[in-house]
Amino acid sequence: MSDSYRPYRPLCARPAHGQAFTPGRRQALQRLLGAAAGLGLAGRSWAKPVKVPAPGPRDTCPVCGMFVAPYPHWVATVLWRDGRAVHFDGAKDFFKYLFELKKYEPTRKREEIQAMAVTDYYGTARIEAQGAFFVVGSDVLGPMGHELVPLDTEEDAKEFMADHKGRRVLRFSEVTAALPAALDNGKFQ
Repeated sequence: MSDSYRPYRPLCARPAHGQAFTPGRRQALQRLLGAAAGLGLAGRSWAKPVKVPAPGPRDTCPVCGMFVAPYPHWVATVLWRDGRAVHFDGAKDFFKYLFELKKYEPTRKREEIQAMAVTDYYGTARIEAQGAFFVVGSDVLGPMGHELVPLDTEEDAKEFMADHKGRRVLRFSEVTAALPAALDNGKFQ
């Protein structure tokens, strides 16, 4: 495991002993939105939540074979119309599965997918994969190394890029079949 591996970014980090606490932009915005919600002033949530089953303790990623439940901040899910949920330990393996569907699900067609969800890095909510923004080439590593880091909004993706040295932001439709394998080799183009 790399020193830069971090499963999620806490909403409110504690300062080291003797340091003053200075909330970041995200914490300040969350407090402001929380106060506005308390007053009934908050608008609609930014998140595009998706209801998909959570992985169980024995669910494994069909691509790499890892148990998925120990990595709740990275889970991606494909929910088939028949109710079967397939879970992944990150968006990278999720995309490998989609691009090689005949290999992993020889009897199924993509049209049979009911929902696809990824876990938003900042909010840790399950969001619609097709609406997510994916940052490539950051210093944040997932359970299987370099990852496509899912974020809910373009603003979040830009903030993440600035904070974590990301190389580029992609939409769902911009992820190519070659990218997940390139990420395995530390290549971000």
